[in-house]
Amino acid sequence: MKSVAEILRGKPHTTIYRVDPTTTVLEAAELMAEKGIGAVLVMERDELVGIVTERDYVRRVAAKDRSSYGTEVQEIMTSNLFVVGPKDSNQFCMQLMTEKNLRHLPVLDDGKVIGLLSIRDLVRDITAEQESLIHHLEDYIRGSC
Repeated sequence: MKSVAEILRGKPHTTIYRVDPTTTVLEAAELMAEKGIGAVLVMERDELVGIVTERDYVRRVAAKDRSSYGTEVQEIMTSNLFVVGPKDSNQFCMQLMTEKNLRHLPVLDDGKVIGLLSIRDLVRDITAEQESLIHHLEDYIRGSC
């Protein structure tokens, strides 16, 4: 079972995309589209204050016919965040995401943001772990160990 720190080290892209609370929803959406990501962290200086996701945009802007130009991310962001630390396990993260219906988990170490995990990151990691176990068991059965 891998730790969050190990999963972060294995990610191909480690850039943490962030916006200020006063960034417009349109600017945040453009950033997500440009970078091919589903969420950006909302930070005031170096303090994490929220997260804004594609889901937030759909539910709190588009579905309510609000202006993307005139709405700031602080008006639609999720501020009651669930976060994980570098020592937490992939299993713990998957359980938290499943129970709380989350797709993204900010990773904090001593209160400092060090990464962002997506459900895709966890599925990729767990799938690789299972494939490795299957190959190991197949080798064992064949007597190749």
